[in-house]
Amino acid sequence: MNSRVDSPLAATETKLLASRWRRAATFEQLGPGLITGAADDDPSGIATYSQAGAQFGYNMLWTMLLTYPLMTAIQLVSAQIGRVTGCGLARNLGDILPKWSVLGLVGLLFLANTINIGANLAAMGAAAQLSTGAPALPFTIGFAVISVALQMFFSYATYARYLKWLTLVLLAYVAVLFVAEVDWLAAAKGFVMPEFPLNGDSFTVIVAILGTTISPYLFFWQSSQEVEEIEQDGRAEPLVDAPEQAGREMRRMRIDTFVGMAVSNAVAISIILSTAATLHGAGKTEVTSAADVAEALRPLAGDFAFFIFSLGIIGTGLLSLPVLAGSAAYAFGEAQGWECGLENKPWEAVGFYSVISVSVLLGLGIGFSQIDPIQALFWSAVINGFVAVPIMAGMMIVATRRDQMGRFTASAPVRIFGWAATLVMALAAAAMLIF
Repeated sequence: MNSRVDSPLAATETKLLASRWRRAATFEQLGPGLITGAADDDPSGIATYSQAGAQFGYNMLWTMLLTYPLMTAIQLVSAQIGRVTGCGLARNLGDILPKWSVLGLVGLLFLANTINIGANLAAMGAAAQLSTGAPALPFTIGFAVISVALQMFFSYATYARYLKWLTLVLLAYVAVLFVAEVDWLAAAKGFVMPEFPLNGDSFTVIVAILGTTISPYLFFWQSSQEVEEIEQDGRAEPLVDAPEQAGREMRRMRIDTFVGMAVSNAVAISIILSTAATLHGAGKTEVTSAADVAEALRPLAGDFAFFIFSLGIIGTGLLSLPVLAGSAAYAFGEAQGWECGLENKPWEAVGFYSVISVSVLLGLGIGFSQIDPIQALFWSAVINGFVAVPIMAGMMIVATRRDQMGRFTASAPVRIFGWAATLVMALAAAAMLIF
């Protein structure tokens, strides 16, 4: 018997090695949830969080404490629906809702996503123009072409790996905090004892934060990506058919979703903190776009902050475009019974890729039309606010139905927070009408 292997020292070394391997493997366990959370911080979201920081300083930070548990619960529900049933969200909703109502919701989702795509492309082009001095139009068109080409001509495994690593660009917004002079005492107060007037302006920002943080397209994307994960792994099956895989997969989904939503909120907090410390501190309370924020930061926080913020706009835009276009394609395709999935070639899923192409093309047109981008984003938030409520209610019903979820129905905590998220979004939609 080898005494070295059996020695306490060797055993300790083995445990340490195993621990390092587990830590290294953690990033490999992240996928749909991480990408979904990162895509939540798209250029339109950046503009929203920046407006909150510029207009109200640190006093909107409390919304992040509210959104994290709610968005985590509802995204976990969407992930579980996909992984347990092996079908996307639209197909599962079709089992409990009339087809015409599902198609109506999907149509509104497509409209809201297209507006967001247009705003994101315009912001990316403007950020590239600010950084290089070259015209914005070629950059904007190039970003649109790259996004569509990546989805059409790269394998899903390569594509998903690219998206996952691209999430690291979000660290750019955390880096801005190192050059911004944040009043940490005021920031702490903004989390627990905020001070702001209860009027139309404050409610509009609150609704916009909720709408950009808990968005319907994220539900469809994460659910469909879990289905893609099953189809890419020859050993994986829907959990209703292979319950022995549940322990590992449920644990992976929880880690993935909790980490992904934490990344989303951490970046949002960083953006609010940095713009509160710079723009609000300098009396600049109006933000018209994410690119305008980058330009405004240059004289206040230096060229480094300007460059980092601009880089983040382009990177998060490239990350969010396929999620926005892809989620609409999954929703349409599943509702119609089409062949869907990024693992298919364009000629194998013509309808699916047609929706992706049309949404990006229309978004490109919106970005260069006379439509005010801020008004477009506002109405996109309005659409999302109303569409989210019935979709979330339907998701919660699906998640508790044994005939669809088998013995893997949502747990009590997920149900509580999921229905709480649905109620909050319903109140937000009502607030849009009132204020």
